[in-house]
Amino acid sequence: MENIYILLAVCLAFWYFIYLRKVAEFARLHINKYCQKEKLQYLSIARKSSRLRFSKRLGIYWLSIFEFEFSGDGESMYTGKVSLENYKLLNIEIPAYRI
Repeated sequence: MENIYILLAVCLAFWYFIYLRKVAEFARLHINKYCQKEKLQYLSIARKSSRLRFSKRLGIYWLSIFEFEFSGDGESMYTGKVSLENYKLLNIEIPAYRI
């Protein structure tokens, strides 16, 4: 019987890894579109956190926060944040940058 629980735990860990990779790809896609629209140079992205949340509107969902680096003039580097609810873009926060 304990073999079933071990197998379930392994499958759950595997699913969570695949899910986080998929969310990271959606975040990168949203950031690339934003940088192209605002004429910024996209440099890199990193996941800061992922949390399980609950709301009346969405029910249970994952809130993922990513930090990304960009440049406005090609020489300096700035860090912005992007938040996703599951795969949906919640908001993008960027500091003032030099053009």
